[in-house]
Amino acid sequence: MSAQAAAEPATKSKTKSSRRPSITNRRNLELGLLVAALIIGLYAYADVDLAVLGHLPANLLAVAAALAVLLGGTHIAIRVLAPFADPVMLPVAALLNMIGLAMIHRLDLADAARAAHNGTTPPSADVVAQFTWTTLALLLFVAILFVVRDHRRLQRFTYTAMVAGVVLLLLPLVPGIGTTVNGATLWVRLGPLSFQPSELAKIALAIFFAGYLVVKRDSLALVRRKVLGVGVPRGRDLGPIIVVWLFVVGLLGIQHDLGTALMFFGLFVAVLYVATQRKSWLLIGGIMFVFACTLGYFAFSHVRIRVQIWMDTWTYASDQGYQLAQSLFGLANGGILGTGWGQGYPQFVPFAKSDFIISALGEELGVTGLMAILLLYGILIERGMRTAIVCRDPFGKLLAVGLSSVMALQVFVVVGGVTRLIPLTGLTTPFLAYGGSALVANWMMIALLMRISDRNRRPLPEGPVIAGPASTR
Repeated sequence: MSAQAAAEPATKSKTKSSRRPSITNRRNLELGLLVAALIIGLYAYADVDLAVLGHLPANLLAVAAALAVLLGGTHIAIRVLAPFADPVMLPVAALLNMIGLAMIHRLDLADAARAAHNGTTPPSADVVAQFTWTTLALLLFVAILFVVRDHRRLQRFTYTAMVAGVVLLLLPLVPGIGTTVNGATLWVRLGPLSFQPSELAKIALAIFFAGYLVVKRDSLALVRRKVLGVGVPRGRDLGPIIVVWLFVVGLLGIQHDLGTALMFFGLFVAVLYVATQRKSWLLIGGIMFVFACTLGYFAFSHVRIRVQIWMDTWTYASDQGYQLAQSLFGLANGGILGTGWGQGYPQFVPFAKSDFIISALGEELGVTGLMAILLLYGILIERGMRTAIVCRDPFGKLLAVGLSSVMALQVFVVVGGVTRLIPLTGLTTPFLAYGGSALVANWMMIALLMRISDRNRRPLPEGPVIAGPASTR
């Protein structure tokens, strides 16, 4: 046996043994962060009852066991199905989810106290429904990891995803099932169940944009002429962005939803920029968005009212601007360190469980707690972008950018609206706000990001050793 042949098994065994500690360390880090997230979530839940009721929750151990089983089972599934996946995404998303559950529970207690004071029947606890949606979302998270073994296969369904996304966006306009909530036609109701199709549409359209731009990125990157020093693509290459722009304007006018229109257009421009690496697309997209907003302001009364409330909240504080005014009062009451779990008055803000949950958290956790929550979002988005950077295939890179951009845009639009940085919109805060369809869609996005991460962190398969010709002397 030659020295090369003798050394080859040793090299292979050394390579395999060097991979195992890396996988083990990554998953152990995830487990440790999950335990820390579970402790923080249970502390928040217990602290709410201590502050409001004066004693620990009677079902604290049951809740702890249920969360431990859910998160532990998800962790085990990742060890089996995606052992190379990013170890930080799951714990951060789980922590945000549990903070949202704690705040929804705190607002449930406030609703029960109000009902007792008024002598009416207390409403059913929304935290139970949200916990049920959390369970379903984690089951779908595992199902996606099981079904989608290679994210590159999703590229085959590029145009199918486009059709699915458009159909989902148009579903609320179907007579009989479409429902208008708070002035926006975004919901579909089937018997006792209701869901928001645009939450699933953002995933479908992210797949479509990634698959389409992988094929068309070369032609979109061509610049034939310059206008005022800015490279302008060919007229026929401007077609896709014009179509998307017209669709966004139509969505804005028909469904009365500024936030969803902003999210989808921002998603397309972000993926387009990454695909072509041309800054001119950012400028063109920005100009088109400003023009669309100006058109929407003069054409649609609901957009005009949102802008007027944003510019002069206190003039409308007694009627149309009441929500935003109460939100600002709550944030001011929280100050730097907050009033503490269960010791504020977030129930005075309408829709505190959904649209204004950031305001409720800002009052009881203060600016410090709110900055910590934004840092968690920053970590989650950064890990998604890092997944895109290290991705070896262009489709996975664009899909990871698209999914991460959607989450970043949602957080910016929601927090910016609640804090009066931008006009208020109707998007939900990822993982925190009450709502099953949004929670399920966000966990599906995390599952896809972790699948892309797992595929790209896997070592390249070792090829057969090809021996060269024997040397002769």
